[in-house]
Amino acid sequence: MSRHRLSRKSRYIAWATAGAAVVAGAGIAAQTSMAATAWPAQKTYTGRAFDACTAPSLAAMKAWKTGFYGAAAVYIGGKNRGCNQPNLTKSWVKSVSSTGWKLIPLYVGAQPPCQTGSNPEKFTAATAASVGASNAKDAVAKASALGMKAGSPIYLDMEPYDITNTSCNNAVLSYVRSFTKTLRAKTYRGGYYGFSSSSAKAITTATDRTDLPGNLWYALWDKKNTTTTDWPWDPKLYTGHSRAHQYMVNSKETRGGHTITVDRNAWDAPVAIIG
Repeated sequence: MSRHRLSRKSRYIAWATAGAAVVAGAGIAAQTSMAATAWPAQKTYTGRAFDACTAPSLAAMKAWKTGFYGAAAVYIGGKNRGCNQPNLTKSWVKSVSSTGWKLIPLYVGAQPPCQTGSNPEKFTAATAASVGASNAKDAVAKASALGMKAGSPIYLDMEPYDITNTSCNNAVLSYVRSFTKTLRAKTYRGGYYGFSSSSAKAITTATDRTDLPGNLWYALWDKKNTTTTDWPWDPKLYTGHSRAHQYMVNSKETRGGHTITVDRNAWDAPVAIIG
């Protein structure tokens, strides 16, 4: 599909070279989104969702409200975001939400030092924590400006990288922990998008669960609309409406006269609180 951040071809190559094997978790209990009583109640959506590089027009979103999809992921920010977002405004968010759509905020933050390809923003082992914090503050500002209130999740987009590179993987975990901790300090829920063979695997198989995101959106392009039967890790991880699965990509679909190329997702996780 049109670029999210990497080209789809590059993402397939990176996904393959990162290693297609997955390993079950080590029996670690799932980390919940956030249970503090001061937090707004989690808004959960269960059903199909789509993500597209550019947020569609309001007319397209109204035409696509046929019942097949109930939620849409939107790229709210990040220096590595691949597409312009002329439609993505606070007014658009309010209008789309009023028609019944649930929205999923996705932030394309800094990427790992060992990741192939050029990126406008990368972190290093030395800067991972500070960049993670600054990215999270920017993500919260972007979400808030769009009318996505405290208590909403923000899903951090981490593209494929070589998780067998220990120093690089440790830097990623440091960055992700800092990003998530900063989100929570500002009363936003931590979410994470990654690949089952690499960037998501790094999170689900980490033995130290401290400050890792409480919601996981995994890319596994097996065309199975499920968050359970193909879950490749410890079944106790990310239970309680904390999983999403990107199961199909480059799906060119027409609804109500509007054609959009999307990725399909099985969703059972938090969505934005709009207000």
